[in-house]
Amino acid sequence: MHLYGTQAINEQGHLTIGGVDSTALAKEYGTPLFVYDIGLFRNRARAFQQTFEAAGIGYQVAYASKAFSSIAIYQVAAQEGLSLDVVSGGELFTAIKAGFPKEKIHFHGNNKSWDELQMAFDEEIGCIVVDNFREIDMLKSLSEQLQHPMNILLRVTPGIEAHTHDYITTGQEDSKFGFDLNNGQADQAFNATYQHQFLNVLGLHCHIGSQIFDTTAFRMAAGKLVSKMADWQKETGYRCPVLNLGGGFGIRYTAEDQPLEPSEYVREMIDTVKDITEQTGFAIPEIWIEPGRSLVGDAGTTLYTIGSMKEVPEVRKFIAVDGGMSDNIRPALYGAAYSSMIANKGQQALTETYTVAGKCCESGDKLIEKAELPEAEAGDILAVFCTGAYGYSMASNYNRIARPAVVFAENGSHQLAVRRETNEDIVSLDLAYNAKAAVK
Repeated sequence: MHLYGTQAINEQGHLTIGGVDSTALAKEYGTPLFVYDIGLFRNRARAFQQTFEAAGIGYQVAYASKAFSSIAIYQVAAQEGLSLDVVSGGELFTAIKAGFPKEKIHFHGNNKSWDELQMAFDEEIGCIVVDNFREIDMLKSLSEQLQHPMNILLRVTPGIEAHTHDYITTGQEDSKFGFDLNNGQADQAFNATYQHQFLNVLGLHCHIGSQIFDTTAFRMAAGKLVSKMADWQKETGYRCPVLNLGGGFGIRYTAEDQPLEPSEYVREMIDTVKDITEQTGFAIPEIWIEPGRSLVGDAGTTLYTIGSMKEVPEVRKFIAVDGGMSDNIRPALYGAAYSSMIANKGQQALTETYTVAGKCCESGDKLIEKAELPEAEAGDILAVFCTGAYGYSMASNYNRIARPAVVFAENGSHQLAVRRETNEDIVSLDLAYNAKAAVK
């Protein structure tokens, strides 16, 4: 059994997270429950930053908040000196509510609205990552109306396909994101913006995919982007000072996953950028990255209570938990695999193989197909590891199931970060039907 971060098994055979007994957390806060190992989050953030600092390279490490967004996690990110990647008005609003330094917020998205861009100007955020020509037109209009400057990065697709699932690959040419680097779109975007009186082109951005386990694609992307910025400098005299290579660094969900250490990804990026700048004569730019999953993915564990069981003779044994695809859609969406343990039986032998089913009204609501566990009983606490990224952030009220609570654990202490939804919360936006009030 592989444990993550500060996780351990105590004398009672219980899983602990951040020095806190997980079964005690389940009892106090109920289940399903997302528990975040904040010490692991901090250590990962520092590992990325320290590698840049050791190399003497200007940098920003921006937490890609789509992995998990909340006021509390933004505040921890700010404590660690991170920047922040937001992709909607809702995430930006949350960041403002959290008191996150506005100058360190980067706004992404392939279809930003006028109101969202207006909000970015009003809050004077640090940077907008521009995704298409319509957005360029809106930014020009807004900045001219407001007489207000804005830093921008141009997002490009470098034509590099990382080895990952089709749904989470974003750097190849056939993508909804960004300006194509190979067909001239990126050049058109640069020419349309670099001389504008209010738009300050910082440089180029790319994101080549997610859950990536080697550095080959990152090296290729860095080489192509630096070469392009060097070409622009030769042609126009304009130097872009920033190279943003995105995120996508993989984590270990199961024994088959073999991710690199954060420092290894960063070192390879730095070495490639140094090589290309030496060849082209382009000054070494600041390097920005956007880890999300690799900061919070394995820092998060979901605790469930086991309920009903079913055996299909000579086929499989089911155990059902009090959550499922409503709090973790990834297994149903693209076959994501997870590891688990019975949190109150950490010292017992793994004698059984179960399919872990959720409680949603879908045959495909299966969290784990083959979970090697001790003999399970109703009332046991099942811990599913590495659910910190795209678990709560993609959770829904399917079947009108309330979304779980989120708890932070660190140094033997714990605190509620997001309260559990109630049935009243679920119906709070509903309106009663009134035929007389219908608009004709």
